[in-house]
Amino acid sequence: MQALIEMIIGFIAMLAAAALAQFGVESRAEPTSRPEVQRVTDCEKRPTSTVLVGTAAKRDC
Repeated sequence: MQALIEMIIGFIAMLAAAALAQFGVESRAEPTSRPEVQRVTDCEKRPTSTVLVGTAAKRDC
């Protein structure tokens, strides 16, 4: 009887692992290193003007 219960519990655990794997959840995930943080510089703050200019503005610094 105990073997039957353990087999049912194992089957349910296997189904749960398969269902969670569909969403990217892994029960045995390897430890990963922390992601590298890359700092960027801010663009110059330009005063806002009300005059519309026909030239294309630069979007990157």
